[in-house]
Amino acid sequence: MATASPAPSGPQPSLTFTRPVFAKLSPHPYLLRTLSPDSPDQQPTRDNGRAPHQSRPIQINTSSLSQAHGSSLVRTGDTTVICGVRGELLPVTAIPQFRPHNGTLYDQDEGDEARARKELKDYDLLVPNIELATGCAPQFLPGVPPTTLAQTVSTRVYSLLHGAGVVDGRGLRVWFTPESKKEEGDMEVEGEEEREEQKPQVVAYWVLYIDLLFVSFDGNPFDAAWAAVLAALKDTKLPMARWDPDREMVVCRKGQDTRLNVRGLPVACSAAVFLEKEHGEVGRGERNRHWILLDPDRSEEELCKEEIVEMVIWKDEDDDKVEGM
Repeated sequence: MATASPAPSGPQPSLTFTRPVFAKLSPHPYLLRTLSPDSPDQQPTRDNGRAPHQSRPIQINTSSLSQAHGSSLVRTGDTTVICGVRGELLPVTAIPQFRPHNGTLYDQDEGDEARARKELKDYDLLVPNIELATGCAPQFLPGVPPTTLAQTVSTRVYSLLHGAGVVDGRGLRVWFTPESKKEEGDMEVEGEEEREEQKPQVVAYWVLYIDLLFVSFDGNPFDAAWAAVLAALKDTKLPMARWDPDREMVVCRKGQDTRLNVRGLPVACSAAVFLEKEHGEVGRGERNRHWILLDPDRSEEELCKEEIVEMVIWKDEDDDKVEGM
């Protein structure tokens, strides 16, 4: 006659997974579970503890690099980026198809400010570059070409710099007023030719190289990169440059720095769209609920297939507008 084995003593092993294990095994159902609680009294909460409309706190430090004309360090959550701005002088003789600027307008229908914005783009006076360093995230490996993400974010930063008109291009010009040459015995003539000779001329431009390095990457790189660029530009001071006719070159005066004129406060606000059912799982006529997650982290970006980027420009306290979306 068979006898029953005694029941094992001690606590029984649990048949459920812990939250971290559940999140790694089934990330999409886990995020869906946190965003759709059982009780209507509970608010939707993401895995990181934030509400769907809540962004991560941002920390900004300026003048972090001593060898740059302007710098900043921005941290939002676990995403940290360093930005350095360095100016280099570009003589007009090195610019192909340069159109001389003699203090007058080319076109009567455009102002000097509009022309300065064209110069920024035509002469490539703003050069952003983004590097996702090895070790900032698992997917970035050493010894590989620049990733598609780095090139995409760099292109978007470049487009917003020109589209929003953040940098006043008139402050990047280096002027020189030539002296009228007269020989002894010549009579002083106030003619049109002499006045034309004494008009100021642009002899060089400042080129701003804007380099960004991601130390740690946890999603939403564009917002962090743009905040770092804007903070570094506002921190930028360029040396006083002048043309030395004896040496025929541009020289800078030490201790006479001029702060870069940065206009407005463009703010990048990115969000990701999380769908209840992943693409391909929705049948005809079925409704697919969605949540808009502001400032997504890296794990949320991998689960979301759509992204929204909103640019808001504040000209003053009472005037704001959407620059692009």
